Amino acid sequence: MTQETQDGSGYFLYHSIGMYPGKAEDMEAAFSGFSKSWGALDDGQWMRALGARQQFIDLWSDLIGAPKGTLTSAENVTTALYSLIGALPEHHLKGRTLLVAGDCFPSLHFLLVGLAKRFGFTLRTVPLRPGESWVRDEDMIAAWDESVGLALLTFVTSTASHRCDLEILVAHGRKMGSLVGVDITQGVGLLPFHVDQPQVDFTVSTSLKWLCGTPGAGIIHVAEPLLATCEPELRGWFSQDNIFSWDLDAFAYAGDARRFDHGTPSVLACAGSVPALQWHARQDQPALLAHNRSLGQAIIDAAPSLGMELASPRDAARRGGSIMLKLPEGADPASSVDRLRDQGIFTDCRGRTMRLSPGTVTNAEGVDRLFAGLRGVAKAA
Repeated sequence: MTQETQDGSGYFLYHSIGMYPGKAEDMEAAFSGFSKSWGALDDGQWMRALGARQQFIDLWSDLIGAPKGTLTSAENVTTALYSLIGALPEHHLKGRTLLVAGDCFPSLHFLLVGLAKRFGFTLRTVPLRPGESWVRDEDMIAAWDESVGLALLTFVTSTASHRCDLEILVAHGRKMGSLVGVDITQGVGLLPFHVDQPQVDFTVSTSLKWLCGTPGAGIIHVAEPLLATCEPELRGWFSQDNIFSWDLDAFAYAGDARRFDHGTPSVLACAGSVPALQWHARQDQPALLAHNRSLGQAIIDAAPSLGMELASPRDAARRGGSIMLKLPEGADPASSVDRLRDQGIFTDCRGRTMRLSPGTVTNAEGVDRLFAGLRGVAKAA
């Protein structure tokens, strides 16, 4: 790679990690500050560390409009969902159905398969139609009857960038008397999301991808009045109002989302994500989306001439920030990614589906290099 190809212009991995100008320097300063604080010869480490974590929680609450006390940190979306499942009053799940789409994040499906027997629910997975790349909203609704105690929606899918219609799906869920939760990981930070528009019962996410944060810095939001009824089985010293209470016979859940805390939280991941969340909060959000849409449309328009088939919704209103393209027949996914990497183009594949996610550091020159690289992939195939 030349110096010109190392400027981020060819970075298409916002579905995975996410970058912004100055990210490395911001993270270095945050981690260095934490190290100096945690290594200081005084007694203020916990106060400073928990202050950084609270910054993280406050930034996230502002980002998605979560009322004070309804959101806390989690290691990842899988532990967040596990904590929620283990906290619900029994009548929500026992003898009922948990509904999920077949294109949800696989980790969550792995978890739910393992929990179904113990919590007494039937897992209903809505399949993709043959030859299609995402589960249709109408198929979710067709499978969603009054037996569904909880539905887990995927805001934007990681395999097709399909954006579900939350308004329609949540409204249907209310008619069925279901709890409705949403995994917003692949959309938050680029697409507008507010926990009350429409009102959902819980929200899970990480700080990666469009938010450009660190691994290990997830969140769980649980709305009232559900929050007050939850008693997480995954609990510990941080689940209490007074985390330094050691009375073994006097455990009581905190009155807010802190009840979803358990053992020592991943403070370092939260502190490392604060600069990214602060950077994001300063940006012109419509401009971030417009930049993505402009570059994404260029990729869609060029796909036929590159011998690649679009595997994402063509309608921008039904799409996240990623563009998925099917590699030409005969193209090897791993070799294709390697070939592009050598030209300063960073992307990945899931099977024959190449995922392309342009963000703030990606630019038109990088898109042009992508096209040149994909022509080489097609030729090699």
